[in-house]
Amino acid sequence: MSRETDQTPSQAATLAPTARASDRRGPADQWWQPSRHADRRALLLGRNRIQAQIRGWLADQGFIEVDPAALQVSPGNEAHLHAFRTTAIGDDGQGREMYLHTSPEFAMKRLLAAGETRIHAFSHVWRNRERGPLHEPEFTMLEWYRVGEDYTRLMEDIAAWVRLAADGRRFHFRGKDCDPALPYQRISVTEAFSRHAGIDLLATMDAAGVTDAAALAGQMDQAGIRHMPGESWSDLFSRVLSERVEPHLGMGQLTVLDLYPASEAALARRVPGDPRLAERFEVYACGVELANGFGELTDPAEQRLRFEEEMEIKARLYGERYPIDEDFLSALSLMPPAAGCALGFDRLVMLAMGAVRISDVIWVPAG
Repeated sequence: MSRETDQTPSQAATLAPTARASDRRGPADQWWQPSRHADRRALLLGRNRIQAQIRGWLADQGFIEVDPAALQVSPGNEAHLHAFRTTAIGDDGQGREMYLHTSPEFAMKRLLAAGETRIHAFSHVWRNRERGPLHEPEFTMLEWYRVGEDYTRLMEDIAAWVRLAADGRRFHFRGKDCDPALPYQRISVTEAFSRHAGIDLLATMDAAGVTDAAALAGQMDQAGIRHMPGESWSDLFSRVLSERVEPHLGMGQLTVLDLYPASEAALARRVPGDPRLAERFEVYACGVELANGFGELTDPAEQRLRFEEEMEIKARLYGERYPIDEDFLSALSLMPPAAGCALGFDRLVMLAMGAVRISDVIWVPAG
């Protein structure tokens, strides 16, 4: 799954492609110093324990582990994801522009088209313009797919893995607390916006799901939520989500934020009977986003349209666009109904081991 960055579009648009001062590593970040490694070693061994337990769980469930190639003709087509670009030179000396993937999604869906039914991958993925306590430019994503099963089954998978990772302990992060042993809370995006921001989200879109930025901006004014002139509906949605909704999620127990607006779910199928909404969910613990899952879209024509719309937004905001993977769209026509999800494995380990930043639980952080 691509799965969206947790920067809001307005935040991401202000980031320069070069490293910021806060991104630069200092002496305290020299993980290879013996004293520093000694501090991190228990966390890293915990990472290995959690990975082994989840791998065993998946094997018991009949999943096959796959190893998707990281080099792709397209890194993904979501407006606010930023990739690393390179040139692949063949034996004829000719160069071909390629990218390090931001998710193994395109490759794994090809395997579903080929006939696989339960697959998973622990994949290194790369996202540019991302570094901080919860972000690294190279990190590990656990992505998995279930053919012929409802997307809500993935929520149960995550809850089971979080319990395995916690090993009987509660999660604590930045003064927030979550007990993985408790049943998860499931709340729709529209209910969360109403409860935590006082916003009627469905009133800002028509029956077909077409959004109205002015209507959302007006409600934000009434709720006292700042915004900038000319921001799109998606910009405004992300601002409310990050400022008013996400801080309340995953408190005391896991939260599943379900049924996203279709306009915010480029790779998910629409809810039957309600084209305003899509089968997309995210999972939170202690206010930290852990996973992003979909009932997968398998219509290549609609997928192409959504990719094109996303790339128009990217071109407007960032002055660039990524190619559309035609081979992926061809395979999509053969892909059976499926549900898929991506989990930020490093973030899960960070919470389970009580680390304060994601780089503490990565064996060799990117330099």
